[in-house]
Amino acid sequence: MLKIGQGIDVHAFCEGDFVTLGGIQIPHTHGIKAHSDGDVLLHALMDAMLGALALGDIGMHFPDTDPAFKGADSKKMLKTVNDLIKSKGYFVINADMTVICEAPKLAPHNTAMRECIASILAVGVDCVSIKATTNEKMGWIGRGEGIYASAVVLLAKSQAFSGGILGLV
Repeated sequence: MLKIGQGIDVHAFCEGDFVTLGGIQIPHTHGIKAHSDGDVLLHALMDAMLGALALGDIGMHFPDTDPAFKGADSKKMLKTVNDLIKSKGYFVINADMTVICEAPKLAPHNTAMRECIASILAVGVDCVSIKATTNEKMGWIGRGEGIYASAVVLLAKSQAFSGGILGLV
């Protein structure tokens, strides 16, 4: 059985000299205002994974009211979510993500982000897509006030691959 999930996340910028995206620190003129490390890309991905199986959202699993998650590493949170979906008998087939911001430029960091996510999910790098675009100077993103990420994932039930996807291969 296949399941599709979609997730989004947004965060405002604040004082700082880097942002964490896709599990890596990227130099920037600002930081991200958040309870955890504010990795909008991993947060959107986790929400997509949880949503595919109707397991709530990251706010339910990692509430910002819980001091245990203050400054939390989103890579560890993603591993926890991945372990949860595996415990339900599913795994990630692929993830397609988009980041919208005016800066920082993400192209130089794309491969490192994809490799980091692929490693956590135990999938090939060719199963992780990250795209970036600007908001053409429009709205709060265009004014450089924050960052937005969206993610779509395809999950499969573990036995769906015995004999190929849906028995077609």
